[in-house]
Amino acid sequence: MRSGGGKDKFLIAWDERVSAWCAYCGGTPSTKDHVPSRVLLDRPYDAGSPFVGACYGCNNGLSEAETYVGCLIDCALAGTSDPEGVTRLKVRQALKRNSKLAAWLATARFKSAGRTYFSVDDTSVRRVLLKLARGHSLFELNETCKAEPTYFGYCALETLSEDLRYQFESLPTSSLWPEVVSRGMQRLLIIGDQLQPDWVIVQPGRYRYGTSWDTGRIVVRIVLSEYLACETIWIDAMPEGGGTHL
Repeated sequence: MRSGGGKDKFLIAWDERVSAWCAYCGGTPSTKDHVPSRVLLDRPYDAGSPFVGACYGCNNGLSEAETYVGCLIDCALAGTSDPEGVTRLKVRQALKRNSKLAAWLATARFKSAGRTYFSVDDTSVRRVLLKLARGHSLFELNETCKAEPTYFGYCALETLSEDLRYQFESLPTSSLWPEVVSRGMQRLLIIGDQLQPDWVIVQPGRYRYGTSWDTGRIVVRIVLSEYLACETIWIDAMPEGGGTHL
């Protein structure tokens, strides 16, 4: 795995297309959106954290959902929605500040077979994860993915079998170079492996992602807090037998 921010200083020409249009709707960007959202990271932030261009609506339209996802993950890890019981300072502050969110998570908490679980607002989680995947696709591969993905799935990393976990951690090998000047291509040049992408660590233990590109096929995988795993695939036509899914 490679560090996202620290290694970026070695990347050569900056492709301004990552901020030339909104990464999510393709419209005119008026802001820069951090990918991932800062609510999913802890201070201090790396100055080299990924960002893309975004219109105001796309940048700010999911703020509440992003806060929800950040709090949900930490509450799930802690097994409680009590602000004093969670690990991250940012989440404790958010739960104390937002009584509606805290009450929502408290209601979503339940126990089964001696373990604590949380019911999930699938719509909010899906929208946030899909936004992240679109941002990574543009930042790394210079590919805007406005369409609905061919495949999208997420789950707790610990629920994957050993074989599925290995497949998930092994990013798909590409038979072709990513687009010229894209960060994905430059990262391959840096490590001296032309066709094997690797995970980019935005913040150790908090957030990492990996992208893979081939003819008509884009794969984005994300891991949040080493707990929530997500895979998104855009493809013109699924190959025979499909792909590796969660």
